[in-house]
Amino acid sequence: MPTDDFNNPESDNIPRHIAIIMDGNGRWAQKRFMPRAVGHQAGVKAVRKIVEYCAKQKVEVLTLFAFSSENWRRPEAEVSLLMALFMATLQREINKLDRNNIRLRFIGDRTAFSDKLQEKMAEGEAQTQDNTALTVVVAANYGGHWDMCQAFQKVADKIATGELKNQSISEQLINEHLSTAGLPDPDLFIRTGGEQRVSNFMLWQLAYTELYFTPTLWPDFDQNSLEDAIKSFKSRQRRFGHTSEQVLNKSVTQ
Repeated sequence: MPTDDFNNPESDNIPRHIAIIMDGNGRWAQKRFMPRAVGHQAGVKAVRKIVEYCAKQKVEVLTLFAFSSENWRRPEAEVSLLMALFMATLQREINKLDRNNIRLRFIGDRTAFSDKLQEKMAEGEAQTQDNTALTVVVAANYGGHWDMCQAFQKVADKIATGELKNQSISEQLINEHLSTAGLPDPDLFIRTGGEQRVSNFMLWQLAYTELYFTPTLWPDFDQNSLEDAIKSFKSRQRRFGHTSEQVLNKSVTQ
């Protein structure tokens, strides 16, 4: 994805974790009287640019919503193309990510994918697991409802076996059983393509996230577009339930 060398300028108030719904690939292609497949291929190029920018800016985590649990409802031909593009992108990009000290991680229910694709996903995670410059999280066959259900099921199983007690249930315990365990919650959520909804994406994790919606279609979303989103983020006062005066008088964290 990124180039082999990164500059790492110091940045003030850069979000630790940026989560993006990459919407608009199909419409981008249709506006150009091209097959939707061309839009998805252009979307991969946009991913490379955004990963490179986040690495330069010392963003800790970049989560990309690549394929939702609802996307299986799309035409079979498009789903097949997306799966083939997913596999080809992984085969091409894993070594580049590794050279740039970028960790790759997947969240979502992998069981619906082919054995070959699941193996490639596991391979990418294993190869890059010790990298520290940036963590790129790819949400594939992911849904916020699924994530919470699987977390609650794990907790319920532990209660049933006596490993946990009912009184042990807390927000922190749920966090530890979500697919994003070990990662900070998103500071900034971006959705491209003009829609203004979160579409079952990281519903638990987005509780205090700053939301940013843009009409820009994903293949046109570049580093300047991300800079605009981050400028909007920096202009906001994050209170986490406190008053403005409390925030101004001292640093407030979630």
